[in-house]
Amino acid sequence: MPGKGAKTPAWWYDGAPVPLGARLLAPLYAAVARLRRGLYRRGWLRRRQVPVPVIVVGNITAGGTGKTPLTIELVQRLRAAGWKPGVASRGYGRDDAGTARWVTADLAPGLGGDEPLLIAWKTGVPVRVDRDRVAAARALLQAGCDVVVCDDGLQHYRLARDIEIEVVDAQRRYGNGRPIPAGPLREPVARARDCDFRVVNLGQAGDAGEASVAAGFGEWTMRLCIDSARPLRGRRERPLQAFAGQRVHAVAGIAHPQRFFQMLRDHGIGVVPHAFADHHRFQASDLAFGSELPVLMTEKDAVKCKAFATDWHYAVPLQAELPAAFWVALLDRLGKLARA
Repeated sequence: MPGKGAKTPAWWYDGAPVPLGARLLAPLYAAVARLRRGLYRRGWLRRRQVPVPVIVVGNITAGGTGKTPLTIELVQRLRAAGWKPGVASRGYGRDDAGTARWVTADLAPGLGGDEPLLIAWKTGVPVRVDRDRVAAARALLQAGCDVVVCDDGLQHYRLARDIEIEVVDAQRRYGNGRPIPAGPLREPVARARDCDFRVVNLGQAGDAGEASVAAGFGEWTMRLCIDSARPLRGRRERPLQAFAGQRVHAVAGIAHPQRFFQMLRDHGIGVVPHAFADHHRFQASDLAFGSELPVLMTEKDAVKCKAFATDWHYAVPLQAELPAAFWVALLDRLGKLARA
């Protein structure tokens, strides 16, 4: 069964025939997911509350949809509004996944996980990784946080939440609409109607305009933007325009590496693409390309390459842009929760 970091099966999104084995397993997966959620909804499995608001940023499909860039922007907006946010994450791919720990910008990637490490590096807020998100939320509370943001965890029902934000890839949406492993769905599409906000990730294309209303709740668009390159060692940040007309090695160990490569091409950069599996554990040999072209990589990859980076290695910061009305609506909802 495909997991996080595994290659996405072709039949999920491209219309290819679904193998018989996947078709047979899908109803079992769906039944287990439906039973588990039903047990929590009926109170037969107990949800745990924490005395601060909890915001979950997640999706109902397997794979990347842009949750982490949105989480980073959300944390920064909360801080600007006077909140003291902390981030709870499972920390996928850690060496000792059963050990809870605080993640700081200088922690080894194998101990913290690449996405929590990136969040800590970009925001400086408390980040706690723990399989048990209830325990993670309580630790953040003890650390002085007054709002908990969960990076992923929409299906982690044991932690009660106040606001759910579903993130959807605009191009892929829900794929073939089938449950794992026949399709990408962790839960039925109808589950999304229970979320408070739906954010549709347009990538770089499109315009993050005003909200539309769909299926009884707000749908908002998110655009991912890049405009600079940050050296991993010493030198000053450079505008991406400085690389226009040049060839570069482009490195992406993310769910959809082609999206990153296209974003660079849209800036007039000649891309020599190097795609790695999502959550790839980089070694120095992975970046030995045999030429001294600049190497541009995602920030998620850069946090795992800092230890052996050279002057030719750059991280490309990704900025999530959403309409101002989205932040007004979200902060208004949060304020009402705090007053209640």
